[in-house]
Amino acid sequence: MGKPSRVNQTTLSDFLLLGISEWPEEQTLLFVIFLGMYLVTMMGNLLIILAITSDPHLHTPMYFFLANLSITDACFTSASIPKMLVNMHTQSQSISYSGCFAQLYFLLVFGGLDNLLLAVMAYDRYVAICQPLHYSTAMSPQLCALMLSICWALTNCPALTHTLLLTRVAFCAHKAIPHFYCDPSALLKLACSDTHINELMIITMGLMFLTAPLLLIVLSYVHISWAVFGISSPGGRWKAFSTCSSHLTVVLLFYGSLMGVYLLPPSTHSAERESKAAILYMVIIPMLNPFIYSLRNKDMNEALSKLFGSGKTIFLS
Repeated sequence: MGKPSRVNQTTLSDFLLLGISEWPEEQTLLFVIFLGMYLVTMMGNLLIILAITSDPHLHTPMYFFLANLSITDACFTSASIPKMLVNMHTQSQSISYSGCFAQLYFLLVFGGLDNLLLAVMAYDRYVAICQPLHYSTAMSPQLCALMLSICWALTNCPALTHTLLLTRVAFCAHKAIPHFYCDPSALLKLACSDTHINELMIITMGLMFLTAPLLLIVLSYVHISWAVFGISSPGGRWKAFSTCSSHLTVVLLFYGSLMGVYLLPPSTHSAERESKAAILYMVIIPMLNPFIYSLRNKDMNEALSKLFGSGKTIFLS
């Protein structure tokens, strides 16, 4: 017996997002699960932002970039999940032509910004541990604002260029995307015109937003490791490492999920595998980030306690 058909309310200019499951009876459960995760993501990142902005003790470069990472995570998730929830609720798979490219643009912007901010945060930890005497000048408020502006410029220009180039592509009649969001590689597979420039743009953006930030993160942590292992006191080594543990955990989760798909042989690629990885780095990791950065973080716990007007810590046992 074939799979039950979903409601089809598309026009000729619409794309179809096939989503996570094709079975209508699973849509309600998936809707509840992803709605819950989305609300937790938004609430958690909002609390991080409010805690950092309201506590003067957290007005430091590390927490400045953490607040911006929380804003980016919330926007990154919001670029795709609300549309997926609407489609689940209405039993529809359609997304308009303009809606698809708008979603793609914001996913590229905030996804790229996520990578660059993780790299900048690694550099911040490198300066704090390896060059502590120069920290106040190397990470001054003016330089932090400049680095953030550069990150925004580096993500917006290529994302806009890539999106505009895609609007020039002619798509075939069959416009089914085997994902819950408008994936650029999946879109190119639907093209009926030449896509060499678009494919080159994907490679360029991959080098810019994945390879280059990861290389900077690895180099930063190599220097940090040398500095930490050079500390004679075990207590001093642990104190230095503890300032990096949350960031390192997020980096391993984020890049691990990406590498788990995109560095595997092409023969092992599948829409289902890529969708699962996308759920991990687009939904689950942004949801976990506030907990990772708050867990066992005394300064963050105190800020959250003040935010709620309580003298008790929230995550510390």
